[in-house]
Amino acid sequence: MSFALHGFAVSPGIAIGHAHLVSHATLEVAQYQVREREVEAELVRFDNALATVRDELAQLRIEAEASPGAAAELSAFVDLQAMFLVDPLLAGAPRTLIQERRCNAEWALVQQMEHLVARFDEMDDAYLRERKQDIVQVVERVLKVLLGKTRKIVRRKGAGVGAGATEDDLIIVAHDLSPADTIQFKQLKIGGFVTDLGGATSHTAIVARSLAIPAIVGLHHARPLLRDDDLLIIDGTRGVLIVNPDARVLEEYRLRQSGLEIERNKLKRLKTARAVTLDGADISLLANIELPQDIDKVREVDAGGIGLFRTEFLFMNRDELPGEDEQFEAYRSVVKALPGKPVTIRSLDIGADKQARALRNLGGTERMEPNPALGLRAIRYCLSAPRIFLAQLRAILRAAHYGEIRLLIPMLAHAHEIEQTLAMVALAKTQLRESRIKFDENIKVGGMIEIPAAALALGPFLKRLDFLSIGTNDLIQYTLAIDRTDEAVAHLYDPLHPAVLQLVAQTIERGTRAGLPVAVCGEMAGDASLTRLLLGMGLREFSMHPSQLLEVKQQILRSDASRLRAKTSRLLRCDESVRVREQLAALED
Repeated sequence: MSFALHGFAVSPGIAIGHAHLVSHATLEVAQYQVREREVEAELVRFDNALATVRDELAQLRIEAEASPGAAAELSAFVDLQAMFLVDPLLAGAPRTLIQERRCNAEWALVQQMEHLVARFDEMDDAYLRERKQDIVQVVERVLKVLLGKTRKIVRRKGAGVGAGATEDDLIIVAHDLSPADTIQFKQLKIGGFVTDLGGATSHTAIVARSLAIPAIVGLHHARPLLRDDDLLIIDGTRGVLIVNPDARVLEEYRLRQSGLEIERNKLKRLKTARAVTLDGADISLLANIELPQDIDKVREVDAGGIGLFRTEFLFMNRDELPGEDEQFEAYRSVVKALPGKPVTIRSLDIGADKQARALRNLGGTERMEPNPALGLRAIRYCLSAPRIFLAQLRAILRAAHYGEIRLLIPMLAHAHEIEQTLAMVALAKTQLRESRIKFDENIKVGGMIEIPAAALALGPFLKRLDFLSIGTNDLIQYTLAIDRTDEAVAHLYDPLHPAVLQLVAQTIERGTRAGLPVAVCGEMAGDASLTRLLLGMGLREFSMHPSQLLEVKQQILRSDASRLRAKTSRLLRCDESVRVREQLAALED
């Protein structure tokens, strides 16, 4: 049966492929009795399923070891799941249930899983409580084998992630995906993402845009309605998911997909073009990255450097912290890969929806926070965990000896946070001097403007820092009191709200007047429909995912910054979003 679902369009394009359901303990398993003479066969079926999953995990480990960037994230994950597969509590107890109750293997396994999860929930230690998710994941692997629904996600051959999706591609379908989940899909054969939860700047959406693959979030009940291998069409521009389309609809979307591919190829001609407006204003176009291996995509579009290196992804999907030397090697590899170009490294921005197993019991992150988005995150966490912060600062300072690195501090709001951060940088320098390790004495330190208080009280930032970078994702979230990951209020998340535009515009104006470079590194920078607006505000440094850079460059080459200035001034006087959108359309004339 063919039907359509509607959600939030968060990454444009069209994907055609088969559903791959990522389960979160939602698989419902029926119970049925097996005849006494069939019990032995049921035990063999269960044992064979365990063996199949062991083989899958062994293959996953081989692939991880062959890909240095993924090994650290996947090795601990694979080892832990393999350990559960031979644990008598998980591998042995279901066999007893099958023998005693003459029940099917799937039901016996789920019963034991629920028993173990309940025991983990009773534990006081937050880190150990989290281990229940590892049990759930390995059980779901075994269940899919037992149910005949196994489908291995394999690496894309040839074109690479995001290029020319076909019916052979997989569409990831999930209730929700955490940043740690989505980062594992970066090197895999994925045609698109579909989730029940999330908004325009949820991390599922951000990763989808970074991979240049279509995505729809906030579909509410798509996950229970879909089945593995359903043929899906994602219209990432309109926010429409078509399930099991008929031949006519499928052919129509194939034609649209081909047209989009032609347009993408045309944009590639702009790779070496200088980013300059019609009236001669030079614009710096930088890239956002999560991991060192993203540097290949940066080179593909010839970005002017890195405007945002999100270092927290080095800490995710692992049980041990990355040491100072490991971090140093990661940062150095990026700056050496882009000789002569700036690399802006953001200090650890952990907390809220970005969690790292290795930090669960450090610095108080095991606390149950009533509102994580307003809790101990980013620089607040780093200042509360000086050992971790100093190790990262030393690694960044050491890497800065090999090229132009700038240090960016997230979520600053108070003058004393700036002073404490600079004191920590000074201490890290002292420690390196005492150890006679080479580093950059004159590294530039900047602050992210992503809290309204920072935008409204810029004085300490202008006096004590070397540059500013506006993080529009959180700035919008905190200005409008909208949880950007909550699909129930995602429609209220509005980058064109007059209050948001005033904060962005005045930050650019005051920073420029004070002689500080000002960049925008949030999702607004990569939205080509907003490029002229930001140029009119006086922005001269954009940082975005590499996949968005050429389209933004195209807009810059067609724009006259001096003429846009006057039009933008009129737009900023509007006090309603509807009027703002009307004026925005006039900027295109």
